[in-house]
Amino acid sequence: MKWSSDAEAAVKKVPFFVRKKVRARVENDALAAGKKMVSLADVKAAQARYLKQMSSEIKGYQIDTCFGSGGCPNPVASCDGLLQRIEQLLQKEDLLSFLKQRVPSDIKFHHEFKVTLAECPNACSQPQIKDIGIIGAVVPIVTEEECTLCDACVEACKDRCITIDNASKAPEIGFKCCLKCGQCIRACPSGTIGAGRKGFRVQLGGKLGRHPKLATELEGIYSDDEVLQIVKRCIEFYKKNSKHGERFAEIFKTTDFLKDLLHLNSYENGLS
Repeated sequence: MKWSSDAEAAVKKVPFFVRKKVRARVENDALAAGKKMVSLADVKAAQARYLKQMSSEIKGYQIDTCFGSGGCPNPVASCDGLLQRIEQLLQKEDLLSFLKQRVPSDIKFHHEFKVTLAECPNACSQPQIKDIGIIGAVVPIVTEEECTLCDACVEACKDRCITIDNASKAPEIGFKCCLKCGQCIRACPSGTIGAGRKGFRVQLGGKLGRHPKLATELEGIYSDDEVLQIVKRCIEFYKKNSKHGERFAEIFKTTDFLKDLLHLNSYENGLS
C-alpha cells in the first residue's frame, strides 16, 4: 500500500521494536476505511489507539525472527520448529504475571523479555541487542575431496577467513573470524569444503536504552534441544534475580552464569 511522504516520515519516528506492528495496523485501518494511500492523519490516529491499548497487548515477552518462514535469503538453519517450541516455553513461564509482581509501575513493551532468531549471521532480527539471540550456524570442514584451486570459497567468504595453501593444494579456514554462515560450503564445486556440525550460535544479555550493551556469545554450536534448555535456564535465572523487573542484561553476570551453563554436559557436547 502506498504511503504519503509525511506519513512515512512520521512512522519512522516510532520506536523500531513496535514500528512493524504500528505500520501494519495503520495499513489495516486505512484499507478498512477504503483508502488507497496512508496519510499522516491515519498514522496519528492509529498510533494514538495503539499506545492507548498498549497494556492489553503486552504479554511479558517478545519473540521475533528476521523474515518469517522461508523468507531468509541466506538460510543456514531453519528456525520454524525452534521458534514454536521457545514460544510455548515462554507462554508456560507466564512472564506477564511475573512482571506484574516485580515492576513497580505500569508495564511497557521495554519491560518484556526479548528473544529473537536469525536463520543466518546477517542477523536482521538484531540478536546482538536482545536478551537472547539465536543465530543459525554451520561449521565448515575440509574434506578429503581434491581441491580444484578455483578460489570460489575465497571469493564467497565475506570475512576473508579462507586461504588456499598452494603447497598442500587445499583450503585453510581461519575459525577465529569464521561466522559459520555456510557460504563457502555452498560455493565449493568440488565438495572440498563440507558441512560439519550444524545448529545455532547463542548470544545472551544484549539491550538498548540508556545503557546499551551488546550480547555475550556462548562458545559452541547448539542443537534445537540444547537451545531450548539454554532459554529455560536463562528464564530461571531471570526470575530469580530480577527483583524489580530489571532487564536480563542488567542482572546477567557473564563469568558465573556462563560457567554454570558450560558445565552442563549437554552444552559441552555442543561445543565445536
